[in-house]
Amino acid sequence: MKATGTAPLRFTLLGPLRAWRDGAELELGSPQQRAVLAALLLRRGRAAGVGDLVDGVWGVDPPPGAVSVLRTYVSRLRKLLEPDRHPGAPPRLVVSLGDGYALRTDTVSSDLDLFEEYAARADRHRAAGEKTIAAELLRTALGTWSGTPLAGVPGPYAEAERTHLERRHLGTLESRLRLELELGRHEAVLPELAALRDAHPLRENVCELLLLALYRAGRQAEALEEYTRTRRTLVEELGIEPGPSLRALHTRILAGVDEEPPAGGPADPAEVAPAPALTLRPSQLPADLPVFSGRRSELDRATALLPEDGPPATVTIALIDGMAGTGKTTLAVHWAHRAADRFPDGALYVNLRGYDPGGTGTPPSEVLQTFLAALGVAPGAVPDGLDAQAALYRSVLAGRRVLIVLDNARDAEQVRPLLPGTPGCLVLVTSRSRLSSLVAGQGAHPLTLGPPPPDEAREMLVRRLGPARIAAEPEAADAIVGLCAGLPLALAITAARAAHHPGFRLADIADELRENHGSLDAFVGGDTDTRAVFSWSYRALPPATAQLFRLLSLHPGPDITGAAAAALAGVPARRVRPLLAELTAANLLMERSPGRFVFHDLLRAYAAELAEEAGAAESGPALLRLHDHYLRTAHHVAAVLGPFREMVPLPPPVPGSEPARFEDRKRATTWLRTERQVLRAVVTHAARHGYHEHAWRTACALDLFFNRLGYSHDLVEINGAALRAATDLGDPVGRAHALRGLGHSAMRLGRPEAAAHLERSLELFQEADDAFGEALARRSLAFQNNKAGRYDVSLGHYARALALYRALGLRNGEAGVLNEIGWTYILTGEHEKALRECERAIVLYRETGDTFGRASAEDSLGYTLHHLGRHEAAVERFERAVELFREIGDRHMEADSLRHLGATHHGIGARAPARRAWTQALALLTEAGHPEADEVREDLRGLERAQEQEQPLRGQDRDRGQDRSRST
Repeated sequence: MKATGTAPLRFTLLGPLRAWRDGAELELGSPQQRAVLAALLLRRGRAAGVGDLVDGVWGVDPPPGAVSVLRTYVSRLRKLLEPDRHPGAPPRLVVSLGDGYALRTDTVSSDLDLFEEYAARADRHRAAGEKTIAAELLRTALGTWSGTPLAGVPGPYAEAERTHLERRHLGTLESRLRLELELGRHEAVLPELAALRDAHPLRENVCELLLLALYRAGRQAEALEEYTRTRRTLVEELGIEPGPSLRALHTRILAGVDEEPPAGGPADPAEVAPAPALTLRPSQLPADLPVFSGRRSELDRATALLPEDGPPATVTIALIDGMAGTGKTTLAVHWAHRAADRFPDGALYVNLRGYDPGGTGTPPSEVLQTFLAALGVAPGAVPDGLDAQAALYRSVLAGRRVLIVLDNARDAEQVRPLLPGTPGCLVLVTSRSRLSSLVAGQGAHPLTLGPPPPDEAREMLVRRLGPARIAAEPEAADAIVGLCAGLPLALAITAARAAHHPGFRLADIADELRENHGSLDAFVGGDTDTRAVFSWSYRALPPATAQLFRLLSLHPGPDITGAAAAALAGVPARRVRPLLAELTAANLLMERSPGRFVFHDLLRAYAAELAEEAGAAESGPALLRLHDHYLRTAHHVAAVLGPFREMVPLPPPVPGSEPARFEDRKRATTWLRTERQVLRAVVTHAARHGYHEHAWRTACALDLFFNRLGYSHDLVEINGAALRAATDLGDPVGRAHALRGLGHSAMRLGRPEAAAHLERSLELFQEADDAFGEALARRSLAFQNNKAGRYDVSLGHYARALALYRALGLRNGEAGVLNEIGWTYILTGEHEKALRECERAIVLYRETGDTFGRASAEDSLGYTLHHLGRHEAAVERFERAVELFREIGDRHMEADSLRHLGATHHGIGARAPARRAWTQALALLTEAGHPEADEVREDLRGLERAQEQEQPLRGQDRDRGQDRSRST
């Protein structure tokens, strides 16, 4: 329509903001004036208060006299839009309403109006089943776009609307493409979908459409490749698995089922509620045995436990019991792989080690921590206490369909805390014991496994040696089956020897078995005798390989690396590799994953018997080398991750205990994560078996970086063992370090004993006149008092630590304390003082060349500037910190600074940069399994809800400063 006395006005909002009258383009003035016009246009005649307009144009840092400047812009817009209005006449377009302004949009038109009109008409025709017309209308609607909406318009309000409009455009485009697929135009839309996928590789809706188009175009293999590519991108970029809808489509394509997608297409993404917190889909099953055979009766009985369709109506527990070596684990894993597609939320696996020589097995609490991390719960969010952990585990599993394999259980008490509480899950338990109370109390379905019948045992040999060789010597094959009593483990070892010596007659191998028939007293059943097989295979080993077989049983962890095996043997790594290869070739050792080796329980017990026979003269030096290897490797990792950090010196090295070495932070961090359970077992073993100095020093080397990774529960156990070791050793400095580590990890978990541990640590350092240790203890105490709000006490500890570092000439420690003092002033609200201390820290870090320390101080300085309202300067500092942390490969601290960067962007209303920063931080924290990931998810959900109030820096004041206080 046309306003009286004024030529029609037309605007473009779906591209650069422009205006026309009678075909002539108008000059819209400064960028800020354009921002005011855009805000009025997009409010569709609703009033915008002066305060809202000021915030929308300039954010939280408006210029002096912003309201007067805003009124000037409105006056200029009135003259521009109504040039023929007489002086003194009331404005007809930009009118005053209350304390603000409104633009009468009924007298103007825009490309956004056209877009919405065509989109609404398309919805009506689609609802009426007129898909061809609807697709054409959507194509016309999308044709109204001429580029990035509101391009060139500054300010938080324009940024938020730009993001909203871009999401609407993408949602409409997806709706149009879905309609095209429903109309059978699969080939025609493939190029467009491929380009859209390249532009939005993380958007699962686009991937679904592309998969559907490829499949319906007869290109099933390409569709499956596309799914694999998208899944890999999601895992690498965000640390998440594809969502249920995309997974379901993938399953249909695999099955060759062509189902129409639901009518209506995707909703407008701008109107969709934020997604819930992301969950992980674990896939922990060991590899299925390629030569698995037999066990048909047992597999049929197991399969009958599940309904033909859908998930189990109750928690289904299958208990596979039987003597050692009967193939319980092999059967459980094989069946689990067959049933895995019935459980779309993943598979969990643990070896409970119920029959290890130590007799303790894996504690349920340790398993729960591992399972919860695999299910997406950050380590720091796991509560103390078995009951609380089990309750959280059951809550996380509620509503999920997960397959859980609990291998080698000792007793029912080890299993019960690991059982789900709601229907939908399948639990497979293997044990040498009957576990009758699990059957009576939890309704487990027992399946007792004995040696297979002779025909199935013979089939195992056929699968491993080939039908021709068995057919050539059928009597010898039957004799081997009989001498092995059909025991699958014994058959596997015998078949391995035969396979590696194809020239040996099976009759000769049977004769060897008869000659070496002995007894393995602890692991026999009926007529079964496995020591004969083991001893025969063992005596066939060369001396060096046989010695390594014995020594491997001494290792306390669940598995062992080649480097640790080399330390046990006292030889270089290059010399131990062929020995490990010989053991795996003989089926006496399994390579569970590349470079990581594990015993079957029965073989570990046999090797331990041999080690005991060899005596302490062999095992004592080997264990000393092993513990020295882990101590020096942990020390090296700490040096890689914190090259400027002052560390506790090491004792002289033990010959033959060469540490593993890493070239960069990523590999060093991977070692810490991969060896987490091993390191916990190693420190505990060292404390229990007299390697006291290695115990407390290894714990000390692990302390900082296990804290960074969020392994506080591990550190309580490790430092507790270190404290016992240092006490037995009578070493007050070792006790002080262990107490400091124990106090800090207890503080992270909110335990009340933290302060007492830290205070006693300080006393011991002072009594020993250890100035370096005293400085460390004071920094930990300062951090603990900051958490408690006792800032004066904290500053007192920091002042003393600063003096100690200066007296010792440790400038890097001095810089770290200055940074932490600055952070304390941030907490007290004394931001100018904080600014001074952080700048002093940066100067010192530049002098020492410590990139990590400088990045930490830059981040603290950015935080200070944020609170002083100097947001552009804060963004610059945060971006510098992110760049430095990324340069040195510290992903956790990079995420920390990205969080602060996003918070500052959000504080000034720049929602798109805030979303980018927080999304990057979430990907890094999710990958690391860090507890702060949940806080970032909450920030992103708040952003998606487009809350207009300023968001605080969530959780940062509570947890921040920890890494600064432990950085040296």
